Amino acid sequence: MAKAKAGKKKKPAARKPSKKKAKASSRVAKPAKRAHRAPTKAGKKSGAAAKRGKAAKAEKKTPVPAAPARDHGGNRVEIPEFASISPGKAQPRASKLPPPADPLNKREMEELLTAGQGRGVSGEGSLKGRLLVKDGFPYLQVMGRDKRELIFLLQGPDQEVLPAYVDHKVSVSGYIKKTTNYGGVVDVRKYSAKKPGHEAAVAPVEEKLKYLSPGELEQMSAAGMGAGMKGFGSLRGSLEMTGDDFFLVVSNAGTRQQVSFLLQGKGAKGLRKNVGQVLQVTGVVEKSSGWGGTMQLESFEPRLMDHRSISRENLEIVKVEGPTSEGETVEARLNHGLAVRLPERPGFTWAIEPTTAKRMGLREANYEPPGDGPARREFFFTPRNPGAFEIDFFLAKAFNPAQVSKTFKLGVVVKP
Repeated sequence: MAKAKAGKKKKPAARKPSKKKAKASSRVAKPAKRAHRAPTKAGKKSGAAAKRGKAAKAEKKTPVPAAPARDHGGNRVEIPEFASISPGKAQPRASKLPPPADPLNKREMEELLTAGQGRGVSGEGSLKGRLLVKDGFPYLQVMGRDKRELIFLLQGPDQEVLPAYVDHKVSVSGYIKKTTNYGGVVDVRKYSAKKPGHEAAVAPVEEKLKYLSPGELEQMSAAGMGAGMKGFGSLRGSLEMTGDDFFLVVSNAGTRQQVSFLLQGKGAKGLRKNVGQVLQVTGVVEKSSGWGGTMQLESFEPRLMDHRSISRENLEIVKVEGPTSEGETVEARLNHGLAVRLPERPGFTWAIEPTTAKRMGLREANYEPPGDGPARREFFFTPRNPGAFEIDFFLAKAFNPAQVSKTFKLGVVVKP
């Protein structure tokens, strides 16, 4: 009996551990369920973040339509301001700027802004115009001389930013190169943009003419100065003709820095008999460029011819009737004379470079009215230095010496 009781006692002892194991297993199972639930919450968060990331990428990838500058009819297409340009294909972008070059001088800047010429001119300078966008690239539309448009491609590190200023007034400075006669390329170093249509409306004010002072008249007579000046005054110069028009040469006669004014108005009808003489002309003067402008003639008075700086009586003068064959060379004596006569056509006049005029001793550039033949211009030199020289003659527009129509080269050997 004792053994049986002892056996009965052992059985519950064996069952107790099983209950504990069951309880432990149940305790272990509950955390397992919790652990199983935890990944589902993290999965939900990661899925939401993935959806947000995809939505953000989709927003970035949505292309903004590029705004064309003009349609096929030449009319400007309305585009939103500050529109970003992102064409479908990758664009080459300049990451570096060229090293600084020599600045453009006045003559090169005039050639740069003249349509139909100046190809190859390059240097540091600045341009102003209207920004256009074509195929995602920024272009600057510049109003050149004679109111003709020029197009320059803008490149450099700011090329991606500039299309945002489409239809704005933009000023750029940098390395300018005219690759064709009607446009070129600008490596932009600095730029500034001005939004159009926001200028304050200014009430029109009647322009009052003023009397030009002696200093202002002297500035009008100087080459490359006084452009845009206007007023009432009196000028002295030599009267010449080009076609049916009369103009007054006031300084640097015969050179490419000649300053002349086209005479207009009712008082210009009786000028034909005074061609080739010196006149004192009074009226409203307007200088439109550095090389001249127009004058509304009110009155004029003939003046005595200026005394010649040198007499031709005792000089041995070599005469040349041109244009002659290319490569012709003439001989002249030191401190004696050389006279070159060239025929002119309406609207054009012959001229030489100022440095050549100084080197060869240009004394006179006389206009000869048309008689039996066309009008002619005589260049009279008195060479001061011995040696071999070349004189380049340019047939250019009367009021725009940069537009050259024809050239003529003459070799001169000066003997002592």
